[in-house]
Amino acid sequence: MILADKIIDLRKKNGWSQEELAEMMGVSRQSISKWEGAQSVPDLARIVKLAEIFGVSTDYLLKDDLEQTDVAIVSQEDYPLRTVTMEEANAFLNYRSMLSGRVSLGVFLCICSPILLIILEEAHEAHLLALSESQVNGIGLVAMFTMIAAAVALFVTAGIQGNRFEYLEELPLDTLYGVDGLVTDRREKYQPTYTRRLTTGIVLCVASTIPIFLTSALFGDHDLYLSIAVCILLLLVAVGVLLIVQVSIIWGSFHILLEEGDYSRDQKEMRKKHGVFSGIYWGLMTAIYLGLSFITGRWERTWIIWPVAAVAYGAIFGIVSLLQKNKN
Repeated sequence: MILADKIIDLRKKNGWSQEELAEMMGVSRQSISKWEGAQSVPDLARIVKLAEIFGVSTDYLLKDDLEQTDVAIVSQEDYPLRTVTMEEANAFLNYRSMLSGRVSLGVFLCICSPILLIILEEAHEAHLLALSESQVNGIGLVAMFTMIAAAVALFVTAGIQGNRFEYLEELPLDTLYGVDGLVTDRREKYQPTYTRRLTTGIVLCVASTIPIFLTSALFGDHDLYLSIAVCILLLLVAVGVLLIVQVSIIWGSFHILLEEGDYSRDQKEMRKKHGVFSGIYWGLMTAIYLGLSFITGRWERTWIIWPVAAVAYGAIFGIVSLLQKNKN
C-alpha cells in the first residue's frame, strides 16, 4: 500500500472525516484530500505528526512493503466497514444526479398544484367564467391531485431505484483507492454550480413575497389581483425550492461518500436513533398541512407550514443531539 492508501485506511478505521484529521494536523481539508488522492505528499514533519496521531511508526507510513499487521492499529472487527469500489461510487453519483432531477421536479409540482384551483375560484368569483362553482372546484381539484400524483410517482420510482445504495448513508465506509480523490475532484468542479443555483434558489424564495406587496400597493385588496400575486408567489417559491433541492441532493452525495458533515459516522449513529422520530414528525406535518388546507380552503397560505416545520425540525433535532452528546 502506498502512503495515500495508508492515510485513507487509518483515517477511516479511526472514524475520522477529512475535516477532523485536517484540524488535528493543523492543515486544510484540501491538503488531506490531496494526500489521499496521491496528488501531493506531506513533508517529513507532517509524516511524523501523522504517525503520532494514528499511533503507527513513520516506517509504516513511508515503506510501501510494510504490512498492516506490523503496526498497532484498530482492528477491522472493531469497525466493521462496508467497502465501496470505484464502480459503486460512480453508480451512486449517477443515481443521485437522476434523483435530484426527479425529486426537485416532484417538489415543484406539489408547490404549484393549487395554482389552477386558486385562479379558477377567483375568476369565478369575479364572474369571468361561465362555469358553476362545482365545475370550477372539480377542474381545479382534478388538476391539483393529478400534479400531486405525478410527484408521488416521481418520489416512489426514484426511491425504489435507490434502495441498493441505502448502506452508504447507514454504515461506516471503506472506500478503495482512488474513490476519495474522484469524489473530491467532482465536488470541487460542481461547487460553482452549487453556489450559483443555491443562491438563486434562496433569492427567489425571499423575493417571492414582492408580488404580494406590489399588488397590495397598486390595487389594494382586490381579490383577483391578490390571487394572481399569490400564484406568482407559489411559482417563484416552486422554482427556488426546485433549485435548492436539486443541488442539495447532488452536494449531499459527495458528503455521503466522504463521510463528512451530516453523514459522518457520529451523525449516522444519531440518525439511527432518531429515524422513528423523523418519520412520525413529517407524517404529522403532512397531516396538519392537508387538514388545514382542506378545512380552510386557503392553499395559498397553508404552504407556510413547510418552512416553519423545517426550521422547527432542525431546532428540535439539534436540541436532542446536544442532549445526547451531554449524556454520553
